[in-house]
Amino acid sequence: MSRLKGQAAIVIGASSGMGRATALAFAAEGAAVTAAARRKGELDALVAEIVKRGGQATALAADVSKRTDVDAVVRAAVERFGRLDVLVNCAGVNTQNRQLASLDQTGWDRIIGINLTGALHCTQAALPKMREQKGGLIIHIASISGLWGDFSGAAYQASKHGIVGLANATMMEERLHGIRVTVVYPGLCDTPILNNRPVPPTKEQRDLMMQPEDIAQACVFAASLPPRTYVADLVLMPGALQCNGHPVG
Repeated sequence: MSRLKGQAAIVIGASSGMGRATALAFAAEGAAVTAAARRKGELDALVAEIVKRGGQATALAADVSKRTDVDAVVRAAVERFGRLDVLVNCAGVNTQNRQLASLDQTGWDRIIGINLTGALHCTQAALPKMREQKGGLIIHIASISGLWGDFSGAAYQASKHGIVGLANATMMEERLHGIRVTVVYPGLCDTPILNNRPVPPTKEQRDLMMQPEDIAQACVFAASLPPRTYVADLVLMPGALQCNGHPVG
C-alpha cells in the first residue's frame, strides 16, 4: 500500500507504544519517517526494522519538553527529506502519584512539560515549513481523558484538555495557510504508560484493550485524506471496556 507515498512525516515519541506503531504504519504506507524520542537505542532498532521492510527512516534523540531538541528534529528532517507533510505528536507521560492528595509540583511540571508544553514545541517547530509549503497536518495523540473525567489524575487530564485548546487555536490561526490539525482521543490502549498506574491492569484487561496499531491506522487515515479535508477529532475506544469514555458493565 502507498497511501502516503511522497510524504515526509515526523513522529515524536516513536520509541514505544502508539508512536512506534505509527512510525511503522507511516513507513509501510510509503512515507519517509523521522522518528524521535529520548531513547536512541529503541529508535535505532525501529529504523532498522523500517529499512529492512523497504522503507525510509531516520532516528533522532530528543526530549519534547526542550524546544531546542524539537527544533533540531524538524531541521534535520527537512534537511534529510526536503519537506514536512505530517507531524505526529505521540509523546506522553503520567505518574503513579497522580491523585491531588499526592501530586507534587515536580510531578505536575513534568507531566505538563512533556504532554502540553511539548505539544506546543511540536506545533511551533513544524509551522514555518508547513507555511512555506502552504500545507501540512499536525496530529496530536491526546486521550479520552481530554474529554471526560476519570482517575488518570489532575495533571494528566489538564495536559490533555490543554492539547485540545492548542489544537483548536492552531487550526483557527493557520487554516488559511493550508495547515490542518487532528486530535486523536484513544481510550484504553495496551501501551507501556499503563505500567505507571497505581494498580497496573491485568493481562485479562489488557487483552480487551485496543492495540497501538489501531491508533496508528487512525493516524494513517487522517494523513491520507486530501488537503481539502481534515479530521478535527477522532475518538477511539475498546468496545468491551469503555463506552463514551467510561467503563462498561
